Amino acid sequence: MRHVEARAGVYADSVTLMQVTAQAQAVSGVRAALVAMATELNLGLLGELGLKPPDRAGLHDLLIAIEADDGESLATAIAVVDNVLSARPADEAVAGEQPPRTTFSAARRVGSGLALISVPGQFAFAEAVDALDAGCDVMIFSDSVPIEQEVWLKDRAAERGLLVMGPDCGTAVVAGIGLGFSHSVPAGTIGLVAASGTGAQQIICLLDAAGAGVSAVLGVGGRDLSAEVGGRSARAALAALDADPATELIVLLSKPPAEQVAAELIKYAATLATPVQFALIGPGQPDLTAAAESALRATGQQVPDWPVWPAAGGAAPGDHRGGTGVLHGLFAGGTLCDEAMVIAAERLGPVYSNIPLRPQWRLGARGPVGPRASSGSDSSGPWHMMIDFGDDELTAGRPHPMIDQRLRLDRLAAEAADPATAVIMLDVVLGHGAHPDPAAEIAPAIAAALEGRAAGAASAAGSGAAGLGTAGSGTEGSGSDLAVVVSLVGARSDPQGLTAQATALAAAGAHVFASNAQAARFACDLAGQGRGGGTA
Repeated sequence: MRHVEARAGVYADSVTLMQVTAQAQAVSGVRAALVAMATELNLGLLGELGLKPPDRAGLHDLLIAIEADDGESLATAIAVVDNVLSARPADEAVAGEQPPRTTFSAARRVGSGLALISVPGQFAFAEAVDALDAGCDVMIFSDSVPIEQEVWLKDRAAERGLLVMGPDCGTAVVAGIGLGFSHSVPAGTIGLVAASGTGAQQIICLLDAAGAGVSAVLGVGGRDLSAEVGGRSARAALAALDADPATELIVLLSKPPAEQVAAELIKYAATLATPVQFALIGPGQPDLTAAAESALRATGQQVPDWPVWPAAGGAAPGDHRGGTGVLHGLFAGGTLCDEAMVIAAERLGPVYSNIPLRPQWRLGARGPVGPRASSGSDSSGPWHMMIDFGDDELTAGRPHPMIDQRLRLDRLAAEAADPATAVIMLDVVLGHGAHPDPAAEIAPAIAAALEGRAAGAASAAGSGAAGLGTAGSGTEGSGSDLAVVVSLVGARSDPQGLTAQATALAAAGAHVFASNAQAARFACDLAGQGRGGGTA
């Protein structure tokens, strides 16, 4: 049963639409769902679902496409969409006044402040210009904004003494309010300038575990420290936190930056009155956990033992045993994936990815998406591999994996069925905007993966085939041993319940760590050198 419609003149922001799509997809019997604005990209994605675009769908129409096994499932999914969209709060307007029709007119009416822009990328530039011209700082949640537009916006902001956070800024905390994917944490004296959303979330949550808070988190977009953008917003954000009397220490964190840009920012930071520490993910650099520990010490706060939840019935985290297979990481957070790859490459050798540390380690851009597109292998055997399922190229037309976990769960099952896979590493990110109960889906999938591997090993042993391996496995005896390691990024106040999530994941058989870096090292110790190891 298929249903496709375009609702004229109906708009919802991208975060809402991702959540609506995920809820529709969660309905039993629904095979595929897409709730999005009827842009050219989203209309094209209907073809991938085997659906025909509706006639006369325009850019300002809401596209609803659902494929289900039967009429009842289809009707239920449509009702879910209708209920969620109708439950959105109505626009507040003064009686008798026409609601503002542009960002500029809205800012003129209520006063300048922070404008949060979450529209399709091709429209973000116009709204951001409107906001800057109205005297607003801007947070651009939207991705797929051309880089030349990003540079122009940040130069315009600098001329006006304003800040542009983004594009593709997923996390911020301003005046104690979390924006995008974020957490409710206490006020503190540490301010973050973050060219990484999940990287900021990791440090926020580690500080929270230590009983510390943040003064502000200013996201600047993942491209800000690239050679093309040159750290424009990072410089402005550093200056803003330096002028904030509540901030005693600034931590600037980023995905692997352009070396020259990082060097220039380090020089600039030395001129500020507020001390600045750098957490720049890459070989030879401190990891995010080390950065959080350094920040705590610098502000006179105690560094705790980071929480660990051992797997039920499994080896304790201190029991590091060598393995004979490969490590595969399935990540929702790009910076968490980067950090894990840096650690794994130092210990295990090349790690292949859709966001590789080195160009020669790149997987096909679309190849890693399918659940049966496994690790691949060559004459040397299978590869260590980590995939960022939150990368822009893999989230086009689908909810972010922090909201919709189905793609990663399919891949988890496929990796567990591959006898070459010794360790699977996952990140689970909690907080506002994320899946309301990720462990409810991930824990059963982990338990099924481990049970399936154990059953396969028992069957092989019973038939006398143990130790023979399978074609292409490239490892000896790897089919009988699988471990799952989870880095759980969450704060104590998160609505999902940090302890409950950790307990459920550990009960399913996963080794759970609050520190992504500790999780990655433990995963590497479990995998050992294996056939996928070698010289980086």
